[in-house]
Amino acid sequence: MRIAQGRWFYIPVVIMALLAMQACKKEEVKFPEGTIAAVNGEVITQEDLDKELSMSQQQFANQGQPNDEQLAEIKKNLFEGLISRKVLYQQSQKKGVEVDDATIDERLANMKKQFPKEEDFKGMLEKMHLTEDILKTQLREGMAIQKLIDLEVVNNIEISDKDTKDYYDGHMDLFKQPGKIKASHILVKVEPGADESVKAEALKKIEKIQKELKEGGAFAELAKKYSDCPSNAKGGDLGYFGPGQMVKSFEEAAFSLKPGGISDITETNFGYHLIKAGDRKPEVITDYKDVKVKLVQYLEQMKAREEVQKYIEKLKEQAKIERLLPEAKKQDSAE
Repeated sequence: MRIAQGRWFYIPVVIMALLAMQACKKEEVKFPEGTIAAVNGEVITQEDLDKELSMSQQQFANQGQPNDEQLAEIKKNLFEGLISRKVLYQQSQKKGVEVDDATIDERLANMKKQFPKEEDFKGMLEKMHLTEDILKTQLREGMAIQKLIDLEVVNNIEISDKDTKDYYDGHMDLFKQPGKIKASHILVKVEPGADESVKAEALKKIEKIQKELKEGGAFAELAKKYSDCPSNAKGGDLGYFGPGQMVKSFEEAAFSLKPGGISDITETNFGYHLIKAGDRKPEVITDYKDVKVKLVQYLEQMKAREEVQKYIEKLKEQAKIERLLPEAKKQDSAE
């Protein structure tokens, strides 16, 4: 043991340093230009990320342009999504999951049917910087991943009667149907932004109607005669409604009335109203037996999301992942 220690001690320090440098050089891998990550040696490029970003922007075009902070978060999530997809697809290949050409062609044909013309479909591909071949590849990967997730995760999820009953008992508010009221109204309409003289004239009209009611006029008949709401044809009948279905001031006035009661003049952004309350339906709690099937489906979906995320993280831990984006490197070093 002493001889071995002595021999190791007398190896020149310079030689040791050179050997270490050579070992490091052997481990270095040169990736193609534009590579932003590698998963078990398979590269993800900046072009891949740009395509994902383009598709994301197309999907959320109606929500307005994100600010710099939101865009950075979107890019980060897309980047990690590409890595997750790569480890999942690699695992699907290890497990021998296959998607045949006929299935891909059928899915593609169904997608094309959603567009009036072939040119519209091609235009969509162009906007997203895709070709039909790239789309087919993405479909194949996506369907293989879904098969893998079904096989490894979803098919193993079981929701017991206890799970659904515990959830029902613990979230009773979700199964309450609030009380409803039936009401009728007479509306004298005032356009938004109308000047004071117009509002004064409308108020004068609703006060005249109110006077007729107090003198014994029939609410339904006066609604047919004077109301500016389409409900006038039914004597002002609005049917049943619950909390949150009408504008706040109208709702508060209606729910404050006893059946048969008529409100004072109530102003909303539509104009001036007189409201007559009808009967009420009390709050109802939906029975457990009536929601059990939907609860099973809901809890399966929730559990699947949780388990899929765990499965992905496990695959990531087992994979060799190299993040080459500067911000990703900073995150890795911080962790």
